[in-house]
Amino acid sequence: MQTDLPVYKLYAIRYAMRDAKRSEHFIGGDPHDGPMPMDYFVWLARCGEHNVVIDTGFTEAVATRRGRQFLNCPIDTMAALGVAADAVQDVILTHLHYDHSGHFDRFANARFHLQEKELHFATGKYMRHPRMSYSFEVDDVCGIVRMNYKQRLMFYDGDDELCLGIRLHRTGGHSAGLQFVSIHTKRGWVVLASDAAHFYENMDSGRPFTIAYHVGEMLESFDRLHKVAPSRDHIIPGHDPLVMRLYPAVDGFDGKVVQLDMPPATLP
Repeated sequence: MQTDLPVYKLYAIRYAMRDAKRSEHFIGGDPHDGPMPMDYFVWLARCGEHNVVIDTGFTEAVATRRGRQFLNCPIDTMAALGVAADAVQDVILTHLHYDHSGHFDRFANARFHLQEKELHFATGKYMRHPRMSYSFEVDDVCGIVRMNYKQRLMFYDGDDELCLGIRLHRTGGHSAGLQFVSIHTKRGWVVLASDAAHFYENMDSGRPFTIAYHVGEMLESFDRLHKVAPSRDHIIPGHDPLVMRLYPAVDGFDGKVVQLDMPPATLP
């Protein structure tokens, strides 16, 4: 076992939310169709001078158009934490859906890391179908293509290592080139599921989220998360409000930022 790995601090930044019902989050609906709100996150990993952002959220303009409640700009929140956008060296995009790839233009000095299959998907034939293209913002996708022409986009074809302490895991399902990320912290490897599991309940009940490119791959993704993570407590779902209750808030950032390199609380 490698013992000299970098130890990253890891934060979840909550920047938006929406009210929703349970039937919106499970393929086939849910017999108990009560409220089930959704949070939106950007994640930040820090080790020394190395700053890594995992997904970049959506803008306030997109929030207004799509009926989401924009709480705060995640880029401004990062700056308040001491990490200016131009001090970020690496941005990992787990996929190119609208809520994961906005604000990309704010990171002037970063390299972007993406599964090649995801860019093929976002610019390919399936985008002529509104059911598929709804989850993408055309301007964001075109912006990422321009990043490639500026030699700022790093492509991956499957599992890989961005650097010591940060690993990429291609899984697909929710989107054709979806990847999740594992990060070495003081409590071990923490797995940012992103949309491989929107909620703990998607994963725990084996019921995938309603937006799907390949349902079989979505189901297999739950197994992959458990295989990569040291335990269930090391898996962080991509949109679950429970994350804000389970993990300790950063001082001065209640309701905005929690620390994922700390162990989670046990809820009643």
